[in-house]
Formats: sequence, C-alpha cells, structure tokens
Amino acid sequence: MGNLAISYSNLGEHQKAKELRVLVLEKQTQLLGENHPDTLRTMGNLANSYLTLGEYQKAKELEVIVLEKRMQVLGENHPDTLLAMGNLANSYSHLGEHQEAKKLIDIVLEKRKQILGENHPHTLLTMGNLASSYSNLGEHQKAKELNVMVLEKRTQILGENHPHTLRTMVSLANSYSNLGEHQEAKELQGIVLAKQKQLLGENHPDTLLTMGNLANSYSNLGEHRKAKELRVLVLEKRKQVLGDNHPDTLKIKKLLGSM
Repeated sequence: MGNLAISYSNLGEHQKAKELRVLVLEKQTQLLGENHPDTLRTMGNLANSYLTLGEYQKAKELEVIVLEKRMQVLGENHPDTLLAMGNLANSYSHLGEHQEAKKLIDIVLEKRKQILGENHPHTLLTMGNLASSYSNLGEHQKAKELNVMVLEKRTQILGENHPHTLRTMVSLANSYSNLGEHQEAKELQGIVLAKQKQLLGENHPDTLLTMGNLANSYSNLGEHRKAKELRVLVLEKRKQVLGDNHPDTLKIKKLLGSM
C-alpha cells in the first residue's frame, strides 16, 4: 500500500497518495507502534503529501513529531534524522517562518558536510535550501553566490539535465530576478523550461513553477502580453493538477486579476 501511495504521488495524484498514507499510518501505528522505522517513514511521507497539497500547517505538525522520534530512536546525526530536519525546515519556509527554517538548515548543512563531504548530493541539496533561506530573508546577493556555487557542482557531478541541477538553475534565476537582473533571469528560465518540458512533461509542478517565473520575468521586462498568455496557461494547468484552492493556483489567479 505504501508503494502504491508512492506511485500515486509520482503520477501527480497527491490526494489519493495522501488518503492511502493516512490509512497505512493508522494500520502501522496499531501493528508496529508509533516509534517503528516503517511507521516514522510513513509519517514523513504523509507530511510530504500535506506539503504538496498546500496543507503546510499539517505538514509541520507531523514533521515535528517525526523529528522528535527520530532523534530519540536514531540520534541527531543519522541520515533519517537529518532528512526530517530538512523537511521540517521546508514546512517552516512555506509558512513564512524563515528564520526558524534557516536555523535548522544551518545545522543540517554542517552535519552533512562533516559526515558526507561538501560534494555529496545531499550536502548540495542542503546548500540549495540555504540559498533559498537567504532569499526568503532578503539576502539576495548571498543567495545568488551560493546558487552559482551549487549549480557548478551539480552540473559537474549530476549533469545539466538532472532535476536537482534544473532546480538550482531555477533558484539562480530567482536570485537574478530579486536583484533586478531580469534579462538574465528570463534567459535562464527559458533554458530550464525547455529542459523541464522534455524531461518532466508540461504538467509537472516544477515545469509549471518555471512557466510562472518566466511570466514574471516577461512582466518585469514590460512584455505584458507574453506574461498574461503564459499565466493563463499556468492557471489552467494548476487547476487540473493541484485544484482550485491550492496556494499556487490562488497565487496565479491573483496575478492575473491584477493585470
């Protein structure tokens, strides 16, 4: 049942994944106990479902429990504990609790550097998350410099078409935009969007995020017709994939309403 939930999630059927994970969690808690590794893994996966569906407070509450239990059972340096810290930081970020997110990310990054080394994919993932924290806190130059470093390493280690490399390109483009370098942002977003369409498909959340970001760059550069056309397309796809009430859907609706 857990594997089926993963399949639903990979297919973008996040509501079905969530419902199945709730059912699995109930059964595992009864049969295995709430501290069993399989139970904690399902709790973490359910939190991810909540996060994907925009239920950020529910995700945070569940991730706090997972982190506490993993620290008790596995210790603070175990990979699963560090993963739980990173996931909780992600929820903090979505809820606008950026300082709390950064504190956790700093801890995870220091431990992953010590345990895994600076070039390990998990370390690079955390560096990317730290860049996002800098951006959320308004430290856009620091975010840009860190994103440039992560992009170079990911391109060397993972290749330019790897999803993690593409996400770093997205983050760097956001840094350009936040610093008023809109032409650079637009050019990078165009590259990323072409790759994401090929590799992930037009309806993947990452592809839609980049389409929305590219629309913002068009708007910032005064290309308002292109911006509107792209936002209309993103809105239709987000309604189909995420639903009418998802925060990302509501965000693009608001942008369209202001044009």
